[in-house]
Amino acid sequence: MQNYFENDYAAFRFKQGILHITYHQGLSIGLDAAVQVVKDRILLQEGRQFPILCDIRGVKEIDKSARSYLALEGSVQITAIAFIVDSPVSVMLTKFYLKTSKPPVPTRSFKNIEEALVYLNGFKDAD
Repeated sequence: MQNYFENDYAAFRFKQGILHITYHQGLSIGLDAAVQVVKDRILLQEGRQFPILCDIRGVKEIDKSARSYLALEGSVQITAIAFIVDSPVSVMLTKFYLKTSKPPVPTRSFKNIEEALVYLNGFKDAD
């Protein structure tokens, strides 16, 4: 399994059974970006399920079609998601996403990466 990959929107890295996705700085996410991120993530996972640490601190905005796609189709092969937020924009984006999109996998937001990793460790495969 490939350990690191980067596309025009995000960097993907596996660390200790968790897939870390870090979106690039100043990014506006539309449907095309969301589809590409999900497509690349699924290819990297090679059919296996993982918890996801999703660092969205660099995201400026995300449109409705991208939010809807990520909440449904984007939840494939994910056991749980922890969003890393810090700025008022990323906090607001996450609250709005969780409230309106209702993702089908356990999803929480954190300002602290260590707390997010503790949360995600409970969703790792036992193999």
